[in-house]
Amino acid sequence: MPPLVIALLIGLCAAGLVFALLGLLLRDPEDGRATERLDQLVGRGSRKDSSADMLLKQALVDVDRKNLLDTLTPEVFNLTKVIEQADANIKPSALFGIGLVAAFVGTVVSLWMINIYVAPIAAIICFSGPFLWLSFKRKARLSKFAAQLPDAMELVARALRAGHSLAAGMHVVAEEMPLPISKEFRRVYEEQNLGIPLEETLRGMCDRVPNLDLRFFVTSVAIQRQTGGDLAEILDRIGHIIRERYKILGQVKALTAEGRLSGIVLIAMPIGLFLLMMWMKPDYIRLLWTDDLGIKMSIGAVVMMIIGSIAIKKIIDIKV
Repeated sequence: MPPLVIALLIGLCAAGLVFALLGLLLRDPEDGRATERLDQLVGRGSRKDSSADMLLKQALVDVDRKNLLDTLTPEVFNLTKVIEQADANIKPSALFGIGLVAAFVGTVVSLWMINIYVAPIAAIICFSGPFLWLSFKRKARLSKFAAQLPDAMELVARALRAGHSLAAGMHVVAEEMPLPISKEFRRVYEEQNLGIPLEETLRGMCDRVPNLDLRFFVTSVAIQRQTGGDLAEILDRIGHIIRERYKILGQVKALTAEGRLSGIVLIAMPIGLFLLMMWMKPDYIRLLWTDDLGIKMSIGAVVMMIIGSIAIKKIIDIKV
């Protein structure tokens, strides 16, 4: 096979691997069964969004929804929703354009400094850079929101005990707590002031922030408004449970730190050695895609790396 065709095949394999990793990073981190049960409790799915809610969302979210990526993969990779969850002030078309420019620059630099065989891999890596940044930004924002949620629950509970309404308690959270939780509660408070039912605004916040603890809060509010009860005590218990779960999660992270570091080293070492050999002695490493045995070894190495990374992730990923 010509070397250019082999390089293109390697680039396509790398592209598939990158997009598979992006799908794993950007998928909903919460458990599907628990989410489905909570949606059934609050009646989500059986009730459509009101026209006022749709108009408000269109006015608040200034993004272009009709982009190529959302049209091709609206369910697998909803870029507009990911940008909203990450609170990134960028349009999907701009992010896609940045990725194309980065891919072009990476291709030119690899052709100039290394050789043509590395160009497709460099293009894929540079193109996925902005999307990886968006994924990390989304993950960091959701983690920060989850860490602030127990304090918000206790603050709302204190406001309820002081005689305030639930909406007023959310307004206190919006005024007193830092970002990102203050922004989300402020949006809920403003939407219900405009006449949207409180349950719908809370469900909208759950769509913007996929957090299971937040869904427990929304479910407790929906049940309390239908059946009655002491909502302040319920919120205190939810906050206490979240804090205790975070303590256990910290212990789990400490116990699995060695496994996570081992996984990073084992995955990064072959890639680093490959790039180093491409830079120092490309004639020696070229046998991996010019010789039949080298091609088989390369495919086997990539498959074994993927299997090993999945196995390590299964070992260290402990649900709490």
